Amino acid sequence: MAHPSPSDLPAERLALLARLAQQFNSSLDLDEVLNRVMDEVIAAVRAERGFVMLREVDGALSFRVARGMDQRTIDEPGFQVSRGVIEQVAAEGRAVLSSDAQHDDRFSMRQSIVSLGLRSILAAPLIVRDRVIGVIYVDSRLQAGIFTLADLELLTAIASSAAIAVENARLYRAAVEKGRLEREFQMARELQAGLVTRAAPEFVGWDLAAHWQPAREVAGDFFDFIKLSGNRLGALVADVADKGMPAALFMALCRSILRASLVAAASPAEGIAAANRLICEDAANGMFVTLFYAELHADGSLTYVNAGHNPALLRSALTGAVEELAPTGPLLGFDESAQYTQRTLHLREGDFALLYTDGVTEAICDCAEDACFGEERLRRLVADAGAGAAHTALARLTAAVAEFAGPTPPFDDVTAVGIKRVS
Repeated sequence: MAHPSPSDLPAERLALLARLAQQFNSSLDLDEVLNRVMDEVIAAVRAERGFVMLREVDGALSFRVARGMDQRTIDEPGFQVSRGVIEQVAAEGRAVLSSDAQHDDRFSMRQSIVSLGLRSILAAPLIVRDRVIGVIYVDSRLQAGIFTLADLELLTAIASSAAIAVENARLYRAAVEKGRLEREFQMARELQAGLVTRAAPEFVGWDLAAHWQPAREVAGDFFDFIKLSGNRLGALVADVADKGMPAALFMALCRSILRASLVAAASPAEGIAAANRLICEDAANGMFVTLFYAELHADGSLTYVNAGHNPALLRSALTGAVEELAPTGPLLGFDESAQYTQRTLHLREGDFALLYTDGVTEAICDCAEDACFGEERLRRLVADAGAGAAHTALARLTAAVAEFAGPTPPFDDVTAVGIKRVS
C-alpha cells in the first residue's frame, strides 16, 4: 500500500512520527536502532509482541529483534511467528493487516497461525530506494481486532522512517568493520613482511637476489635464506595453495617448520621429509605447500629438492642453454609418509638459477593473445638476463611481468630468487 501522506494523519500522529524519526536517527548503533524501533512500534500499536527481520547478504530474512511488550527478548523467534506472512510482506513489499488471523481466508491454510493461536497480525516492509531490506511484524495472541486500518497506516509510516535509520546504521557498521579489517590486514602484512627475509644475504662465491610481491594484503608465497652449519646456505621459494589470510597463517607455520627442520637435518631430503610430516599434522581443509629448496656450498655445488613446485631454471654460462630442475618429490602437507630425493649440481662461474612461483608464469594480460606470461617467455628471459648479476636478472623479470600484465591487477603473488655462481 502507498505510504500515508501527512494530510491523512492527525496532528498527534504527525508529532509521534517526527519524534520517532528523530529518535531512530539519533544513533548509528544498529542494535540500539533496532531495539528502539521495536519498542516504539509495540507501544504505538499496543501489540503483545514484535519482531524485526532484516535481509542478509544471501537474501534470506533473519530475526534481529524479538521482544514483548515488557521489552523482554523472545527466545527462538522463528518458532513464534507466521513465517509465511513475513515472506509475503517481503516479497510483495506491501503491509498486511489481519484483525483475526484464525478466521482470515488469506491465512486459513497457514498451519503456524492455527497452532500458535495468533489473532491480530500487523506487518510492514522496511523499504529503502524501492528495495525491501526487512520486515516489521507485530501480533497478539490474546485478542482479535486490536489492530485497525489507522494502525496499519501508522506502522507503514513508522517503517518508512525506521528503514532509513536501519540502513544508515547497517552502512555505518559495514564501514567500521571494513576499516577494522583493513587495519588488521595492514598489521598482518607488516608482520608477514617481517617474516620474509628483507634482503638476500652475502655468501662467499655466490651472488643472490630475491623479489616478493603479494597480490593482496597478505601472501601465500614466501622465500627464505637459512644459514646452515658447515659453511652452507639454504635458499627456498614456496607457494601455499590458497590465498588471503588462511594462506598467510599457513605460510607462517610452514616457514617456521621448514627452518627448524632444515637446520637440524643431515641432508636437504631428510629436512624436507621431516618438515612434511610436521606440516601434515597441522594442515587442514586441504591446504598444502609446494617449494623448491636449494642448499649452496662454498665449493660451488648446489643440492636441491623440488617438492611439487615449478621447475627452477638453470642457465649455463658456457652454452647459454636453460635447463629445468624438475620435481624430486611431492608437495608438502598431503602424505606424511612421502619420500624426497635430492640432486647435486656443480655450478661453474657465471651459471645462474632462477627459483620462482607460478605467479610469474601465470601472470595474466587481458589484451594479449597469449593470456599468460608462460614458461617459454620465462625461459627466453632467463637465457638473456641470466648473463648479468642476480639482482639485474630479477629486475628485468619483474619489469617484464609488469609490462606484460599492464593495468590488469595481479591474480597471484609473485616471488622469485636468483642464484648466480660468481667464483
